[in-house]
Amino acid sequence: MNRQALYLRPDPARVIVRPFKPATEPRDLNPTDKTRANHIVERVLALDPKVAAHLLADVLENFQGRHRNLLETFEARADVMEQALAAHGAFSKVQRQLIGAYFLNEYSFEASALFNPSIVPHPDQSGAPNGGLRFVLSLRAVGEGHVSSLTFRTGTIAADGSLAVDPTARLASSPRVGRRVSGPSGEEVEITFKEEQDISERVIFPVTASQSQGIEDARFVEFSDGDHKTYYATFTAYTGRAIRSELIETSDFLSFRMSPLQGTAAHNKGMALFPRKIDGKYAMIARQDNENLYLIYSDDLHQWDGGQAILKPQFPWEFVQIGNCGSPIELDEGWLLLTHGVGPVRKYSIGAALLDKKDPSKVLARSVEPLLHPEQSEREGYVPNVVYTCGAMRHNDQIILPYAISDTYSNFATIKIAALLQAMS
Repeated sequence: MNRQALYLRPDPARVIVRPFKPATEPRDLNPTDKTRANHIVERVLALDPKVAAHLLADVLENFQGRHRNLLETFEARADVMEQALAAHGAFSKVQRQLIGAYFLNEYSFEASALFNPSIVPHPDQSGAPNGGLRFVLSLRAVGEGHVSSLTFRTGTIAADGSLAVDPTARLASSPRVGRRVSGPSGEEVEITFKEEQDISERVIFPVTASQSQGIEDARFVEFSDGDHKTYYATFTAYTGRAIRSELIETSDFLSFRMSPLQGTAAHNKGMALFPRKIDGKYAMIARQDNENLYLIYSDDLHQWDGGQAILKPQFPWEFVQIGNCGSPIELDEGWLLLTHGVGPVRKYSIGAALLDKKDPSKVLARSVEPLLHPEQSEREGYVPNVVYTCGAMRHNDQIILPYAISDTYSNFATIKIAALLQAMS
């Protein structure tokens, strides 16, 4: 592995506005919340109009340069709060905007960590270097209260495999939540960002009860179905008590559909979708028993049951458990599956296995020793002794591997495919 020096570190200066108690979302308001909310509104309505206008001007002076369309955001928040308010007369424009401001707070979404990346080709390759390509990088961001969200970066890979990450937008924004459909397993939700928002500005926060404490470890893959390409990502939805696997779907990283996965395998984390169908079926690598890796086929992208155990802990660096490190990568020689293993003192390392292209249940080779493990300079962080990735990508004769360091920040490594295959037995 050739480690790069493209460190992506958490930046506490990047903030968005989020709903604020006593109106915490996505949880519904309880009677106490509603009583407190109405008390706040009563106090705002009691202000002299000149005092209210001066207060709003002061709020704007403090916060307007840190967010897009702040007054519009205030008014939208006031509209959402209407369902919790007692009957009242018409608000003035200033009152409505102030009321919205009182039910929002700034949230530094990546103040604690920026980690567990995955990488896919950018849907728009205009401006890509000759012989190279543009990419989209997804990252798990963690802020106050250990709430995880999904954020993005873009960059380029040159013909020789050298990497560059584009500058990050100064602002950050949440999407508009659109259609919601309730089903037996939970909500399907559609969210959309505005075109003028740079992709690094787009932050996907929990929007359903099953995600209330985190959208974790998205494993993005460019999925091909004939000439049609779609970006899918499995991720872990976390309530604070329970986990399950869910799915994100997008074609442009501007509009997204988020939906629950069903079946016995979806009750755990760490699912990774193959980038195309195999023998007419969807295929997934999963770890429903917390220890081994399974191959599962399904006719339904949202239903995953059963499966066949194909990889079990075998070498000392993975005796505790193994898991996938993103979707399999198609090579001429077979399916390259990057894995993580947990060894002594809960040390996480990254290895690989090669699966048969026609029958991925057949393991052709695997790494006896880790390909990547925490070096001395990479051991310190929120969770020490961990290197981890949620998805790599092939470019020409190399594998481009973004990886996280000690659950705190991220970097990149590259490896020649020939050398990687030679390292497996």
